[in-house]
Amino acid sequence: FKGVVYTDFVLFFVAMGGAIGAAYYLVNIPEVGGIDALLSHETVKEKLNILPDLDNKSALITLLIIPLAVQWWSSWYPGAEPGGGGYIAQRMLSAKNEKHAIGATFFFNIMHYALRPWPWILVALASLVVFPDLESLQAAFPIVADDKLGHDLAYSAMLTKLPTGLLGLVLASLVAAYMSTISTQLNWGSSYIVYDFYKERVNPQASEKRLVAVGRISTVGLMVLSALLALLLQNALQLFEILLVFGAGTGLIFILRWFWWRINAWSEITAMFISGILSLVLKLTPLGDYLFATDTGLMPDWAEYPMVVLVTTIAWLIATYATSPESKEVLYNFCRKIEPGGPGWKKVEQQGRADGVELNSTGKKWSVPSGILAMIVGTVLIYSILFATGYWIYGRLMGASILTVVAIVSGTVLIMTWKKIKISLT
Repeated sequence: FKGVVYTDFVLFFVAMGGAIGAAYYLVNIPEVGGIDALLSHETVKEKLNILPDLDNKSALITLLIIPLAVQWWSSWYPGAEPGGGGYIAQRMLSAKNEKHAIGATFFFNIMHYALRPWPWILVALASLVVFPDLESLQAAFPIVADDKLGHDLAYSAMLTKLPTGLLGLVLASLVAAYMSTISTQLNWGSSYIVYDFYKERVNPQASEKRLVAVGRISTVGLMVLSALLALLLQNALQLFEILLVFGAGTGLIFILRWFWWRINAWSEITAMFISGILSLVLKLTPLGDYLFATDTGLMPDWAEYPMVVLVTTIAWLIATYATSPESKEVLYNFCRKIEPGGPGWKKVEQQGRADGVELNSTGKKWSVPSGILAMIVGTVLIYSILFATGYWIYGRLMGASILTVVAIVSGTVLIMTWKKIKISLT
């Protein structure tokens, strides 16, 4: 486990160094002419708007309204877990103490979401100058099949402009980023198979030696299945869309399990199964084009995601009410460990009092309202840093200064809110 932690730490900075080095060099190649020439180029200027064009209704709905209104709470995928999950928890649990865990999480979110994208964005903008269309990309990659030729190849095409030494560093950074991600995914997926399925349902008395063997087999199996799926894909965007739709509708249930006592294992299983099947059917069969093709589908293309969320939510609600709730013992143990609050757990609390069971022996105050405030302020902090960085790069000093002040204020409020949460938990 420590090996994964140490490796990820080194690989992150290798990946960042390679991305920044590539961006700096490629922005300054003669074809681009530096940052000022890049930002003033006619092809690039129309791409610099941070918000989508309000006149383009489809882009507005897809890129702004759905993410803000639906996607953030309804979709679960690795690294974006609305109700919390193992992806972040495994890193927090590896920290020395709570202070280190929270600090590392803040650092990761700022570096990963606010700063890390900009080297990639700059290379993408430069690619609009060097490779403005698919024909120019095809000239750079003449052996690439037509069904694999897409705009996502622009980054790879730009890397061909790097000198040998820097190209090696960038390739090492890309491999580092891939290895960091894949090691986390394989270890995480294997742990689900070993502990949540094999040991829980198949062989509860399994020895550690047997569990290690099952873990190794499941890791290899996951790699093989992933490779087979990759052969069916045509571009990176298709994979992201599958991941997004694969978890559509599951995010809500992972949030509600902390607020509503009626959620059980069958609720989660149903949600994951239905959303997973729907995503594969819609993305890998003609049914998806029949229903949601851009020009010929029965419904608008942006309706695909909300539709999967709706169907998945209906399915897991039916499963929840059609199956028995968890036993009193399970619910009482959950209340003792987590001490949930709010109206969704009132019935369990009342039942506990009727049975003479003390469920909140510490008398701690429910910290969720402060936690929600911290979530909102933290989101403002990350987006402020993200957009402020972009405005500083673009040379838009007024917007950059305002957003920097917003970031400082929101960061201060976040620290104060976190201290309040800690006090309420003690």
